[in-house]
Amino acid sequence: QLDPENTGFIGVETFASLVHSHELPLDPAKLDMLVALAQGNDEGQVCYQELVDLISSKRSSSFKRAIANGQRALPREGLLDQTGLGFYKRFVRYVAYEILPCEMDRRWYFYQHRTCPPPVFMAAVTLTQIIVFLCYGARLNKWVLQTYHPEYMKSPLIYHPGHRARAWRFLTYMFMHVGLEQLGFNALLQLMIGVPLEMVHGILRISFLYLAGVLAGSLTVSITDMRAPLVGGSGGVYAL
Repeated sequence: QLDPENTGFIGVETFASLVHSHELPLDPAKLDMLVALAQGNDEGQVCYQELVDLISSKRSSSFKRAIANGQRALPREGLLDQTGLGFYKRFVRYVAYEILPCEMDRRWYFYQHRTCPPPVFMAAVTLTQIIVFLCYGARLNKWVLQTYHPEYMKSPLIYHPGHRARAWRFLTYMFMHVGLEQLGFNALLQLMIGVPLEMVHGILRISFLYLAGVLAGSLTVSITDMRAPLVGGSGGVYAL
């Protein structure tokens, strides 16, 4: 009744009167968050999807704080209606529609992503992993199951619980891969997931998150399988 055109938005004053008249048992903190979201858009309207997400606690606290403290003054026109966008902007829009289900989140991502500094961390890690794999493949003349080659296991990059004293191995094993399948899978996910995340969260957050996942992988192997060598960037990928 309050949204006859089915836009998904109603005025914040209308919403406030609705809450008061129906005495809805809503968390005051969530109501404040919803008002902050409404004040961030041009027409001061409440988004139905955001109301549902807040009530069902689908938003993490860090995401809620980011919305409350960030700039939410977003253009109301749909992203798909915008013309004259360059290749990079079209790519960002494509990522937004492929990953995010809510139109508000898509617009927030589109207008909040950063091009400076560019998302170089995940690209640099992936490129390094490919170069290392090619070097060892050419050197050993073996492109699959490289860990079965005795010379491969002599690499200073591989982690093994028996090499715990060499602390750099807790991280450097992420540059080594068993074969093309493992490398291809990790590289694809790092570029598809890591680059879009880095475009919004920046190099420091994403590098910390990725390296924390890598470290967690080597620490876990240290206490679960003392005989297993460890290679690949899967720990970082799962963290992303």
